[in-house]
Amino acid sequence: MISLDNLTVSYGGWTLFDNISFLINPKDRIGLVGKNGAGKTTLLRIITGEQLPTSGAVTINGECTIGYLPQTMRVADTTTLVEETAKAFDEVLRLEAEIASLTREIAERTDYESAAYEQLLHRLNDAQDRYHILGGETRDADIEKTLLGLGFRREDFGRATSEFSGGWRMRIELAKLLLRRPSIFLLDEPTNHLDIESIQWLEEYLRNYNGAVLLISHDRAFLDNVTTRTVELSMGKIYDYKVPYSKYVVLRAERRAQQLAAYENQQRMIEKTEEFIEKFRYKPTKSNQVQSRIKQLDRLERIEIEEEDLATLNIKFPPAPRSGQIVAEVRDAGMSFGSKHVFSGANFTIEKGDKIALVGRNGEGKTTMARMLIGQLTPTEGSIRLGANVNIGYYAQNQDDLMDGDFTVYDTLDRVAVGDIRTRLRDILGAFLFRGEDIDKKVKVLSGGERARLAMARMMLEPRNLLVLDEPTNHMDMRSKDILKSALMKYDGTVVVVSHDREFLDGMVQKVYEFRDGGVKEYLGGIYYFLEKRKLESLQEIERRDAPVAKTVAAPKTAKGGTEPAAAPLSGKASYEQRKEQEKLLRKLRKQVEGIEAELADIERQIAEYDARFAAGGAYNEADFKAYNDLKARYDHQMHEWEKASYELEITEGE
Repeated sequence: MISLDNLTVSYGGWTLFDNISFLINPKDRIGLVGKNGAGKTTLLRIITGEQLPTSGAVTINGECTIGYLPQTMRVADTTTLVEETAKAFDEVLRLEAEIASLTREIAERTDYESAAYEQLLHRLNDAQDRYHILGGETRDADIEKTLLGLGFRREDFGRATSEFSGGWRMRIELAKLLLRRPSIFLLDEPTNHLDIESIQWLEEYLRNYNGAVLLISHDRAFLDNVTTRTVELSMGKIYDYKVPYSKYVVLRAERRAQQLAAYENQQRMIEKTEEFIEKFRYKPTKSNQVQSRIKQLDRLERIEIEEEDLATLNIKFPPAPRSGQIVAEVRDAGMSFGSKHVFSGANFTIEKGDKIALVGRNGEGKTTMARMLIGQLTPTEGSIRLGANVNIGYYAQNQDDLMDGDFTVYDTLDRVAVGDIRTRLRDILGAFLFRGEDIDKKVKVLSGGERARLAMARMMLEPRNLLVLDEPTNHMDMRSKDILKSALMKYDGTVVVVSHDREFLDGMVQKVYEFRDGGVKEYLGGIYYFLEKRKLESLQEIERRDAPVAKTVAAPKTAKGGTEPAAAPLSGKASYEQRKEQEKLLRKLRKQVEGIEAELADIERQIAEYDARFAAGGAYNEADFKAYNDLKARYDHQMHEWEKASYELEITEGE
């Protein structure tokens, strides 16, 4: 479908691509990966024709159409949401007019046997086929389904596009792109402005799409759920793996180990050859051999490997200053901006050491809650009270915009650092992948990911015991996200994070608060536990919503003027099967809770025995202390499991 042949891109003496070639086939699902600056976006721009290579060619099948979503783009502000989205069907509207014109002309003519009449019939048939392929008959339904899938509400459909924020306008462009149904999607960071539900909808859409997909993303879960092939750009070369991202990581590690071994062997050979040349350079009897070795080195194709600095994984946030056990109490809190109600009834307590995720659709109040926690906003309902000695570090979505673009990377930290930590600024910058000449770059020339890393490095200059992070991974590459996640998991303070990156949140947070439909709901568990529960709740909501509809809505009319038969209600057998499944699930959950309770009782008994033995002052050793501490750790873990299982049982019993 698309062939890239010997592409080279050079800037002065620096080569970005060096004779790279690969094919994009129909229905391919390709993830394009590589370090920031490897040329991923440049490659997409070359495929679209926005940029020309220094040499080489891109060959596109004549019938192939391309849909390109860049990271940033100019958007229109002159129409409503639905009218702007309908522009995706420009060709459909043109075809409608053509079909109407051809139909009129055919009806008026009587030269049924002529070649001109036959040609009109062929043109009409071709136009109708194309109209059908582009979804002309279902365009209104497709517009609605796509906009709802990307997180818009029906009440938004008539709003002017100028009323939407930049992130929502990007969604409008994505909706138009999806509705055009091109042969191939070229998507550059499509999830940056989407929430978790919209990302999951987009995953499902792209998985089932009939064309090809080539995408750049730093969202591991998104890549794994959509792609089946991974193309890596590294040091001007291309490496093609016929596997999704997670499997690519394993294969790449194996390839790198082989490269490293080959590199080390070559370096040893070069060293020995150079030693031989130096040793016998001035001996006439060895001159032929010396010249032969010199030519051998000149002809040698040197192996290059990409630098990988594993030391950066050891960065840590400063130890959290001591705070009270209760970090924040949120009681019946709500927020409205004038007539716009955001949410109400938020009730939860944040305790020391908690790691919490705030999730939900954009505009439901996640960032508002973050700003309320740090005191930037005052709730219009209820209260938010911080605990004793709470010292907050805040990372805002627009954190990189708050830095002065004319300062250098080093100056940005130096101007806020105080005390002894000023002597460690270069180490901190190095940990966040700023080294060498990077620290003298001005902030205004940094990429989005580099600015995000710099803002995070600035947060580390002062010890905090509560970190409130609003979309900290936007624009970060995978390595930077890994570094940040590792540091946060080791951090001994409290973390509240707003994020839509499932892989980043997985294993880090233990509680999830969902902002939805003007309320806040708590889920005691990790992000995938929340997503599983949310999926079940969504299905139950649909069942409850659809049940009365079947009784009251008239059967839709068919094209012939009749009516379609109404959907039959659930049979007694189906209802019985549902009850049976529900009872089976309840038995399983009760058994799980009882099993954990029995184990907790046994652990309590063993701890009591150790307490009695220690109190009696009898003989005990270091192994006893270790066993005692292990029991207590096991008890804490099982208590957490009991809370989760009890909560799930309570929810299921209430259904």
